[in-house]
Amino acid sequence: MTNFTNFRFEIDADGIALATWDMKDRSMNVITNQVMDELSQIIEKVASDEAIKGCVITSGKETFSGGADLTMLQSSNAEFMRVAKEKGEEAANTFLFEESRKLSLLYRRLETCGKPFAIAIHGVCLGGAFELALACHFRVLSDVDSTRVGLPEVKVGLFPGAGGTQRVARLMQTGDALQMLFKGEQLRPLMARNMGLAHAVAPRDQIVQTAKDWIKNGGSAVAPWDQKGYKLPSNKVYSAAGMQIWPPANAIYRRETQDNYPAIRAILETVYQGLQLPMDLALKVESRWFAKILRSKEAAAMIRTLFLSMQDLNKGARRPKDVPPTSIKKVGVVGAGFMGASVAYVTANAGLQVVLIDRDVEAAEKGKAHSHKLMSDQIMKGRAKTADRDALLERIKTSADYSDLADCDLVIEAVFEDPKVKAEVIQKVEAAIRPDCIFASNTSTLPISGLAKTSKNAGQFIGIHFFSPVEKMMLVEIIKGKETGDKALATALDYVRLIKKTPIVVNDSRGFFANRCVLAYILEGHLMLTEGLPAAMIEQAGKQAGMPVGPLSLNDEVGVDLGLKILKATKAQLGDAAIVPQQEVLLTALVEKEGRFGRKNRKGFYDYPEGGQKRLWPELKNLQTKHVEPELVDMQELKERLLVTQALEAARTVEEGVITDPREADVGSILGFGFAPYTGGALSYIDFMGAKAFVELCRKLQEKYGERFAPPKLLLDMAANGETFYGRAAAKKAA
Repeated sequence: MTNFTNFRFEIDADGIALATWDMKDRSMNVITNQVMDELSQIIEKVASDEAIKGCVITSGKETFSGGADLTMLQSSNAEFMRVAKEKGEEAANTFLFEESRKLSLLYRRLETCGKPFAIAIHGVCLGGAFELALACHFRVLSDVDSTRVGLPEVKVGLFPGAGGTQRVARLMQTGDALQMLFKGEQLRPLMARNMGLAHAVAPRDQIVQTAKDWIKNGGSAVAPWDQKGYKLPSNKVYSAAGMQIWPPANAIYRRETQDNYPAIRAILETVYQGLQLPMDLALKVESRWFAKILRSKEAAAMIRTLFLSMQDLNKGARRPKDVPPTSIKKVGVVGAGFMGASVAYVTANAGLQVVLIDRDVEAAEKGKAHSHKLMSDQIMKGRAKTADRDALLERIKTSADYSDLADCDLVIEAVFEDPKVKAEVIQKVEAAIRPDCIFASNTSTLPISGLAKTSKNAGQFIGIHFFSPVEKMMLVEIIKGKETGDKALATALDYVRLIKKTPIVVNDSRGFFANRCVLAYILEGHLMLTEGLPAAMIEQAGKQAGMPVGPLSLNDEVGVDLGLKILKATKAQLGDAAIVPQQEVLLTALVEKEGRFGRKNRKGFYDYPEGGQKRLWPELKNLQTKHVEPELVDMQELKERLLVTQALEAARTVEEGVITDPREADVGSILGFGFAPYTGGALSYIDFMGAKAFVELCRKLQEKYGERFAPPKLLLDMAANGETFYGRAAAKKAA
């Protein structure tokens, strides 16, 4: 038995080697330079030793591997900058190309070394680890539900650069391969086998033996594309069949990405070019594109926010260090309406006991039925069993009696957004709970410090703002009131971690962080409409800018009537100067004159016909006092307005101390309201443009459209000093 640092290597009586990947100091295997070096030694040993028939690669951990260590890629970029400075851009480009090719060449060596390699996968096997699997001659997956394979690199602005684009496109029909690479989804074992990405699925304790048996029975050491007479699954690129694929693929790419994602465009290019070349040249093309994408600002922004920052926040970067781990076993949820019912579901789904309270047991049972429906949907899709549903429902106790909250560790109220209603609930709950129980309010608009005034223990009072639909949305905003203590914050963060969501911590203010930015986006859409711009162009500009939906569509989702209600409440509390009169006129006409409330009553800015696709309400133009000709509309400016207004609001939250960590603004803006992910988030949008250029853009828009585009003092200072949000945060930390 030969021992490496990261692998155990042994040869059985049949002459079959087993390389067990098991990194000592890590909870998950990741590809590092040392792992690549040891894997290379294993390949050479197998290839050169006549006594070894072949090799099986498996993992010694509960899960296979998440792929490459992205910090390794970041250091490649830093090295690129150093070489560029010392030896020039050309030398730096050569360095990055050679560096980013190492893994691809290693896998190709494995594939062509002359001995069969099989891989036995249990748990998650993603990115560069799945590319290793694709280079092996035989792939067997465990039939356990936690096993997943896939190439999710596009989700962080990259694409598979170790042979993934070329091997997937040679294993599947081109259209299916492109779809898989574009989406970056994780596949279940049977789906992977049915798609041709795996050869077999077996019980967990049999996967290694299945792989060994394949070698023992004379498994081939030659990949399909290296065999004589190999034909591409969808025929040649320049063939009648091939030409059925590429024009629509290009159109789908543009429709889905608005040409905002260089990595996805690179996938299209590498597959198109690679399928016209023999494998070694195809891999070289892939590496050239990979080196180019690695240098893109989109990749830098997305890796930082959607991988590194998100990982930090999920691991508790904002948790007070001196508070010992909390033990949350039972959670009370007061209010069994849509939000409360959904919070009860995600809590019970995490294995916690739930007490779901409403004014009567019937209302609470109605809330519990929401969990029954969600679990039934999972069963229908084959993702859960009836026993799972029964166990989850068993964990939710319905009640109308507040005394049932007596042994809860955390209580979350999700009642109507009215300070009086909430104050009444707070008093009832506090009369029933233990003195050490933490109380959280799920509010989207009401300041936490104001609500905490009705509490007997403001130090244990905190805001936990869920986004709808709770079961799908990954973000949770945790709001600290003026008196919220560290224990309340730690408990809230521990709870969010238990339900597997990503938390951001914000200080109290009206609308907190996410809703302030969202309302700015919706307001801009409303004002564009009152300027006479065609509604379809406003919506298209939102999508082209990278938002999931246009501002009018988003307003329909959250409720046009709710928008008017918030506007009226703001006006009543803060006066006429706090609202925009044109917006009030537009919303009043839609809600009070036309009875259009949004998707909820099937009519808002859009019509929602039964069983048909939504379409913009044709009469919308009658609410406009003027009309701008479509050919006179500057789409680039519309896109800028829609992104800048949100980024400005995010910058104001930093200036006001609502956001204290740029990572939270960026992660929160992407997960909470879909702010153009290719930018890395609302603050990264400013950082990568540069504060000086951003301020100039604001000034231009301010001159044309008014004071809402005025850059705050913080941005003016940053522009003058050449600062970035992340640079300021790092300097503050160092100090």
